[in-house]
Amino acid sequence: MKADLHCHSKLSDGTLGIDDLIQLAKKSGIDTIAVTDHDFIAGTVRAGVLGKRLGVNIIPAAEFTCTDKKRSRKAHILCYLPDRPEQLLGLCKRNTEIRKAANRIMALRVAERYPVSPELIVKCAAGSTCLFKQHIMRALLESGYTTTIFGDLYQELFSKESPKNIVVSHTAYADPFETVKEIHDAGGIAILAHPGFYDNFELLDELIEAGIDGVEVWHPANSPEQQEYLKSVAKKHKLLMTGGSDFHGGNNAEPTLLGQCTTPEENLNELLNYKAKQRRKQKREEKAKAESGAQNQ
Repeated sequence: MKADLHCHSKLSDGTLGIDDLIQLAKKSGIDTIAVTDHDFIAGTVRAGVLGKRLGVNIIPAAEFTCTDKKRSRKAHILCYLPDRPEQLLGLCKRNTEIRKAANRIMALRVAERYPVSPELIVKCAAGSTCLFKQHIMRALLESGYTTTIFGDLYQELFSKESPKNIVVSHTAYADPFETVKEIHDAGGIAILAHPGFYDNFELLDELIEAGIDGVEVWHPANSPEQQEYLKSVAKKHKLLMTGGSDFHGGNNAEPTLLGQCTTPEENLNELLNYKAKQRRKQKREEKAKAESGAQNQ
């Protein structure tokens, strides 16, 4: 069974609608996908309906943006299979409002530098729940200032090393430890996404202590050496291991195919059976505790 547990639709910063994304999975021979749109959980219902119609298994999911304040860098936490997804709507709203405010300022800065109207930028974000950097670049591409989303102009505008950057730092996103707790409170499974992308290896050690459930091992941003390291950490701490392409369609920085990175069937089954296994473990512990208390009376 081929499973890509990390992909994005037009509802966040991907370029395909959910229906087209599921159609692509079907035609690509991918049996299972998780649509992990940024800070957006509501699309999983529609994805589930379309998946059943096309014979593609859909795992309810989302990807939450966090700020690792200790190291002043971003982190992403993937949430899978929440029992009470409505409890995550507050987290989605808070993160989305933070992103909207920052990206609105960046859009205005671009409009001051180039004769691109804010209305065109908003039009390029049509269908998304928020404005993303890729939408700003899409407006510049449509206006003839670049022929690619991720190129020299992107680096000039969005690289912090560029003296001409328009970056508004996102420092108020949710705390990763609080995010893990909110995911658990909603009955979900919390996975640290692509540690190699934001260099979140130190954070991973701290999140393990805080009870995170797993780590994304197979991802284009994790080097082969990092994947081996993450597998060793996961085995040592009995963490779940997942994998996915981080597919964004035409908004990927490098050519990326859906299913380019996948979750092995054994690890997929561990994810699907994880909560039932945890419940059995909890019952055993409660039973042992009760028996121990009875013996001490």
